[in-house]
Amino acid sequence: MKKRYFNKAVLLFERFRKHQINRDDFAKAESKSAFLDEKKDEFKLLIAMGKDVFSGRYQMDKWNLSVIVATIAYVVSPLDAIPDLVPILGWMDDATIVAYAVSKLTDEIQKYKTYTQSPETGRIGAC
Repeated sequence: MKKRYFNKAVLLFERFRKHQINRDDFAKAESKSAFLDEKKDEFKLLIAMGKDVFSGRYQMDKWNLSVIVATIAYVVSPLDAIPDLVPILGWMDDATIVAYAVSKLTDEIQKYKTYTQSPETGRIGAC
């Protein structure tokens, strides 16, 4: 890995390592989802999953939650591999990160969809 990219990755990691995601972060993420084109719905699903975990309505292991939080933080952050100010390319890296996260969370996403479709949750059709 090139040293420049490694240094950027370390900078991002240090910036978000102690950050606790909050309502403002979720709101920023939802507003930025409009720029993700075909990944918009998948990103909104990740946001919904994160909100439900933090509210205590849904449980998942810490690893899967960390993938969701890191994805949201990356999309919201102005510091990423290709800054969002660069037309088109700036959002392509965000869409790529969302696609990667979704590919890693396939089983958890299926569990979450089953959860949201169950009558006990009162959230049929929520995702």
